[in-house]
Amino acid sequence: MYDELNVYLCNVIIRHTLYPYNIQAETYTLYNKMKQNQRILVVDDEQDLLEILKFNLETEGYEVATASSAEEALQMDIASFDLLLLDVMMGGMSGFAMARKLKDNPTTANVPIIFLTARDTENDTVTGFNLGADDYISKPFSLREVMVRVRAVLRRTANNVEEGEPQVLSYQGIVMNLDKKTVSIEGEDVPFTKTEFELLHLLLNERGRVFSRQELIERIWPKDVLVLDRTVDVNITRLRKKIGPFAKCIVTRLGFGYYFDA
Repeated sequence: MYDELNVYLCNVIIRHTLYPYNIQAETYTLYNKMKQNQRILVVDDEQDLLEILKFNLETEGYEVATASSAEEALQMDIASFDLLLLDVMMGGMSGFAMARKLKDNPTTANVPIIFLTARDTENDTVTGFNLGADDYISKPFSLREVMVRVRAVLRRTANNVEEGEPQVLSYQGIVMNLDKKTVSIEGEDVPFTKTEFELLHLLLNERGRVFSRQELIERIWPKDVLVLDRTVDVNITRLRKKIGPFAKCIVTRLGFGYYFDA
């Protein structure tokens, strides 16, 4: 998208040089092009604030969706959004808890998050950034400040996506491409189901940590699906077969669970 905008801007400058006229209109058009198709999800249990933020963000040219709770937001396709504005203190699941779930899921781990909160202590701020927040705005805030910070985060993350290298998690001959959701073992691509991919990602990303079956169920499977301990065991067995020579790296700790031994 930004390559296209650069070409557009060059054309504007050339035309302005050859045929001088008021450039403000085209600059405004360029500014709006940058925001086309950028989707923002606002999650807050204050309905009035939701409506105010939605109105002002839409006025700025963004496509905006809202949710009044973390539970409602988690039912949405969060990976399809370019930015999440997330309140920390909500009834039910907190914003911090929701952010932790999103960062633990490879599908949503890279969605930028700006926390909105009345809790502005140093500990809260540190917690937010440790959870992977891209910014932290304390209430009460000015709408102008929110718009400036939204633009800054979207610009920064868009550049990272376009210019950055593919996200890869690897261990010896195991290579996981987290962007393409592919796995190669000793240089050969091996097909993985979504559950197998997320299991391997979790175990590999937190090597040495023992996960109980219940923890794996909570981290990997949807909440509305009944999953038995046996289901976890079956998926671990399949995972071991697929990683071939590294099967022994997935260790069973009797009475506790599983871990990746590096």
